[in-house]
Amino acid sequence: MATERVPQIKTLDPAVAEMLDRADTLGYSTAFSRAAKMAACPIGAEGACCSICNMGPCRLVPTKANPDPVGVCGATRATVAARNMTRRIAAGTAAHSDHGRDLVFTLEAVAADEAQGYELRDEHKLRTIAGYFGIKTDGKDNRALAKEIAEKAMSDFQRQRGELYYTARAPKKRIELWRKLGLMPRGIDREVVDALHRSRMAGVAR
Repeated sequence: MATERVPQIKTLDPAVAEMLDRADTLGYSTAFSRAAKMAACPIGAEGACCSICNMGPCRLVPTKANPDPVGVCGATRATVAARNMTRRIAAGTAAHSDHGRDLVFTLEAVAADEAQGYELRDEHKLRTIAGYFGIKTDGKDNRALAKEIAEKAMSDFQRQRGELYYTARAPKKRIELWRKLGLMPRGIDREVVDALHRSRMAGVAR
């Protein structure tokens, strides 16, 4: 049985829209068609359900008798919603950054001539990226540069203090704003851990 037609407004990519139409015609289920048929949990949709610790899950539903409910740990609806969003962002960051980590490992292997099927083709790009990491390129061959870039890139994952090298790619005004607000990331892994730490149950217990 064919699923309900997915409106093209679900995507701005014509190719994806065509793929969704084709899946619809063939009766294949997609995330879009399933979402159209499934009503979201009204409590979860507001971010007012918390299952971070084992004292819950807590459903923070306002009532006349309790218009401002809090969880077992004392978290308000706003706190629970903020924690849920923060942890989703941290999980997404962990996933995407790990793709980047694999690229760094690959570059390191290419530099050591240990990555069969891979080679350094774009010297201009390699030297441009070296500049973002503050690496001097004069007198260095491509393999030496690749090794140094990989080492600097890996340090961006494990850095505990300071600023990421690769934020140099951001616009100057953006960097100035991040510094002014104290938002410059230190290390990729450090920021993910910090986000999870700050959004845990004990962080708001009272």
